Amino acid sequence: MAFIANIKTSSFLVLICFLTFSLHTTTTEACHKTDKAALLDFKSKITLDPAELLKTWNKSTDCCTKWEGVACGSNGRVVNLSRSGIFSPILDDFAFMAGTISPSLGRLTFLRLLDFNNLKSLTGTIPTELGKLSHLTTLFLNSNQLKGSIPASFQNLRKLNRLFLNDNLLSGTVPTNIFRHMSSLTELDFSENQLSGGIPSSIDKLVSLKRLELHHNNFSGSIPSTIGNLKNLAYLILSNNQISGSLPSSMSKLVLLNSCYLQDNKLTGSIPALIGGSALQFLVLDNNMLTGRLPKSFGSLTNLLGLFVRNNRLKGKIPSSFSNLRNLQYLGLSRNGLSGPIPSELVKLNATLKTLDLSFNPLSLVNIPIWISKMTLLQLHLARTGLIGELPEWLSDLSSDDLSANSFLNSLDLSSNMLSGVLPAWIGKMASLSSLNLSNNGFHSAIPVEIMNLSILRILDLHLNNFTGGLRPIFGDGLSLSWYSYIDLSYNMFVGRIDNFANLGNMESLETLVLSNNRLGGSIPESLGKLRQLRTLKVAKNGFAGSIPSGVINLVSLREFDVSYNKLTGKIPSHTTPFPSSSFKGNSGLCDSPLPPCETA
Repeated sequence: MAFIANIKTSSFLVLICFLTFSLHTTTTEACHKTDKAALLDFKSKITLDPAELLKTWNKSTDCCTKWEGVACGSNGRVVNLSRSGIFSPILDDFAFMAGTISPSLGRLTFLRLLDFNNLKSLTGTIPTELGKLSHLTTLFLNSNQLKGSIPASFQNLRKLNRLFLNDNLLSGTVPTNIFRHMSSLTELDFSENQLSGGIPSSIDKLVSLKRLELHHNNFSGSIPSTIGNLKNLAYLILSNNQISGSLPSSMSKLVLLNSCYLQDNKLTGSIPALIGGSALQFLVLDNNMLTGRLPKSFGSLTNLLGLFVRNNRLKGKIPSSFSNLRNLQYLGLSRNGLSGPIPSELVKLNATLKTLDLSFNPLSLVNIPIWISKMTLLQLHLARTGLIGELPEWLSDLSSDDLSANSFLNSLDLSSNMLSGVLPAWIGKMASLSSLNLSNNGFHSAIPVEIMNLSILRILDLHLNNFTGGLRPIFGDGLSLSWYSYIDLSYNMFVGRIDNFANLGNMESLETLVLSNNRLGGSIPESLGKLRQLRTLKVAKNGFAGSIPSGVINLVSLREFDVSYNKLTGKIPSHTTPFPSSSFKGNSGLCDSPLPPCETA
């Protein structure tokens, strides 16, 4: 194997040498003086180059044969300009340049490729002169700090194949006619900027486009009704904008569409009978204002891997035709107005479906459907779906340490239902659980010691129940607590001291600890001051006594802190995060900022 690895390494180095050599040997003439002057002017605008990416750019040498990142044609004119060090993974990861893009680059009239991606610190505006580069096929200016608007002159770049301006600080509207002559464009990415206004109507001229990414901007208005003209489109990503209006019916013409991400917008109206065709694998419509019903015709999207329509205003039943989605792995329909029952035909997806999220729908389930016991789910979320009574023991078969059972449920959310009774000992058999949410129910038992067997549990939410007893099954000595990131046990009837648990300081990944509204006592453990990731600590309305440990209130990540209505005493330690006085009220023995000053003798 080492011999094969050495061959592969050697082959890679040979390829790099060949590519580097070829970039500098395609010319038979010296670098043209116009191009050289333009490049030197670009270098003069670079104010910081710590990795010396432009070190080889000297007046005394030939830019075609000696300058890294520059390639010329046989006539000595620059055709490719890219960040130097492109063949060095180390430089590619850490190198950057600060400065602006010189308008003189517009004089590189034979340029085909301009690649300044991920230089990280290029600032200023995009020069309108770049619109003169009529031979340009590739323009990468992404992952910098460029601001201002996209030049209208880009409409002259008729030979462009790829245009990436993403991950900058660009603002304003996109020029209306910018795409009018870009029929050769295959990839367009303006994402992660501050662009606003509507999506230009000229976008329907991009008949060769395969990838369109406009996500994480402030685009408004509707999706152009002519989007169906983009018949080569495979990836459509318009998420995280302010786009409104209905989904165009012409989207059914996008038969090559593979992924469609339209989440986090303001879309309204009903979902078209079809979006894309049989090639569609991911459809994400979360967090909009869509109404109507789930189309039965979606059952024909047999290559669909993920369907997400969470947090909309859909009504009606889940179509039984969804059982035809034989490749479906993720079904997320939570936070709608869907009614039950869940079609039992979905059991046909037992070999593929991994996530079933139907939470916060008025499904009136009463019981978890028994056919779910035949599924091989990783995530089962049925919060506020009308469940009543005790937990069915067959749930333990979905998440066991029996490898032969092929059951690895890692996330179970049954919160906000009317479940009751005891938390059963068999919960300890669900060894693959990393997230357990049973909050806002009616459980009224102690925590079984068997919960200690959940050795990879990261998220535990049991708040708003009637749990009693101590917390040793959760924090007991001898347990490895390093997995925990979120614990909420508030609004129960837990008793006892937590300062007796010596290993609390070992919860190195913990970000949230909420123990409010219980009957806990003792002191606030100083060991909590070791939890460098802790952002939220709430222990209000208990019986904690003693002083507030300085190391706890000064945790570097701490943003929420509430010890109100306990029996704490002494001076509040000085702290850098400005917690409000409400975080400390109800402790008659506490004093100093933000409470009144301590009395002096």
